[in-house]
Amino acid sequence: MSNKDLLLEIGLEEMPARFMHDSMTQLGEKIESWLKDKNIAYGNIRLFNSPRRLAVLVENTAEKQDDIKEEAKGPAKKIAIDENGEWTKAAIGFSRGQGASPEDLYVKDVKGTEYVFVQKFQKGQDTVSLLPELRDLVTSLHFPKNMRWGNEELKYIRPIKWIVALFGSEVVPFSVAHVESGRISEGHRFLGEAVELNAPKEYEAKLESQFVIADPKKRKQLITEQLDKLAAEKSWNIPRDEDLLDEVNHLVEYPTVLFGSFEEEFLAIPEEVLVTTMREHQRYFPVKDGTGALLPFFVTVRNGNDRALENVAKGNEKVLRARLSDAAFFYKEDQKLNIEENVKKLEKIVFHEELGSLGDKVRRSAAIAGRIAQEIDADDETVKLIDRAAHISKFDLVTQMVYEFPELQGIMGEKYARMLGENEEVARAVNEHYMPRQAGGETPSTLVGAVVALADKLDTVASFFKIGVIPTGSQDPYGLRRQASGIVQILVDRNWGISFEKLISFTELKENSELLDFFKQRLKYVLTGENIRYDVVDAVLESTELEPYSALKKAAVLEAQAAKPEFKETAEALARVMSISKKSETAAIDASLFENPQESELFQAYEETKRKIADLYEAKDYEGAFGELSKLKAPIEAYFDHTMVHADDERLKENRLAQMANLAKLIRSFANINDIIVK
Repeated sequence: MSNKDLLLEIGLEEMPARFMHDSMTQLGEKIESWLKDKNIAYGNIRLFNSPRRLAVLVENTAEKQDDIKEEAKGPAKKIAIDENGEWTKAAIGFSRGQGASPEDLYVKDVKGTEYVFVQKFQKGQDTVSLLPELRDLVTSLHFPKNMRWGNEELKYIRPIKWIVALFGSEVVPFSVAHVESGRISEGHRFLGEAVELNAPKEYEAKLESQFVIADPKKRKQLITEQLDKLAAEKSWNIPRDEDLLDEVNHLVEYPTVLFGSFEEEFLAIPEEVLVTTMREHQRYFPVKDGTGALLPFFVTVRNGNDRALENVAKGNEKVLRARLSDAAFFYKEDQKLNIEENVKKLEKIVFHEELGSLGDKVRRSAAIAGRIAQEIDADDETVKLIDRAAHISKFDLVTQMVYEFPELQGIMGEKYARMLGENEEVARAVNEHYMPRQAGGETPSTLVGAVVALADKLDTVASFFKIGVIPTGSQDPYGLRRQASGIVQILVDRNWGISFEKLISFTELKENSELLDFFKQRLKYVLTGENIRYDVVDAVLESTELEPYSALKKAAVLEAQAAKPEFKETAEALARVMSISKKSETAAIDASLFENPQESELFQAYEETKRKIADLYEAKDYEGAFGELSKLKAPIEAYFDHTMVHADDERLKENRLAQMANLAKLIRSFANINDIIVK
């Protein structure tokens, strides 16, 4: 069987950079899935993209589907053959359904029962006859945001301008949104021309001749090499922000690095403002010296060649100068502010139409922060700092700088608070209460910041649950999953043993099963991210005393213990108690009803373990706690060897079930051992 290369390119208007990588990956996954589904052999798959294209090249694609030969199982012999030895309607219908005749049927024994079978053979079709189905693959791509154009019904990330579909030297014929597939691709919008492709293997080289580097890895490498060369020539340090590098890479087709400068007087503006202006608004790389001090230069990447770079640099300098002039003005004006006046202005800013103003939110968060401070036994001075930080935490949202640069919320608040004489911990908390700013991000470094961050996030999540705004599927417009994950991160990092139930009780909800389940799912997400076995995660999440820090530690202990050979017998003994007590309730145990020494010994072991494990939980010694639970194995086994729990005497039965229920509760305080898969 001979093979050919397969190329599919979707030419588009310029796509948003943030969607390009995932869209390219999705295209590759879909074509690979299609090839597997069609039983078409293939070789290496290469993915390409640029702002104007998504493409995939499949090397060594078979010209014909693999033939399929398999055995189909039908009805049992007793149903398929009648008393006269003739095929029944069931057998004939089975053969017809498999594209065979009754003469093709035969009988085989399967685990003592005879069944009718038939050999199925399906001859593979030519690949070229199937490839027009790529049209459906193109239209099936999904994007975070879509648009329609002209009179087209198709919704797509951007209007489709051309399609290249080649199998070897042949065009695969189909059309999407009135665009016919062909062999013509487009070069760089301003520097290149259209190119005719005679074979897929020409794709990358011919596009490069027209100023398009279609391989995103190669583009990124070119940018990195040019940045390194410039840094070496100028003795600069050009910090590598990977997110910015990826974004710039997806903004250009033919990258050329250049630099510009700005007036040194702008260095009086806080570095965070300068860097944010350059990075977030202009997609520039800032420049630093060997000591890490910011220099009055910037580096950017042009979508084109090195012609007239001086003019390009001047244009970029002009735009940046205007932005920095605005920032300098805002910074100067903000220094006239009064924190208390800014806090009052929060009353006029709506947080949510059903949840009141930002002022209302601040008061709710401050009240929650006070409850958390009590829970962690903060001293009086710390409580005062927490209260002050909570009350002024949002004051910078009404400053001109944060209005213009929302990314600087908290960062400017810390600077302004310090400038206006606030306590250092309070100033830092104004910034830190937004932490972690993204999943897995840095958590607050100060106690005050951690309490206010926890309170702010808890109020946000609980408030939206209160009005019925609950994340569903991919819909989470207020970032509640991120906020809840932040709550879990802070509790774990601070080693605070505060349960989810306790946290909810600090809010206006007081209790809420939906919110409790939501927090558990976030905790499950965090635990799974630690590569903990899914069964161990499930076991810990069913603990009767669930809070993030202990859950993480218990899971780590169980993960380690489950790898030991002796764990199997221990887990089975503990699980037997939990299984037999499922429908029982804890109650007082009457020792006078014990009929054998094993009942008394298990009760004594339970009492002793309960006392010890409470102290170990208090000391956060979860390895020691599991060690004490493990010691129950021997008395549990002895108990079941000599005791019938479901005795005929109702009093004995109820007493024994109560003993099992109390013991199960103790075990479940660590985890639901029944969930663990014992190997």
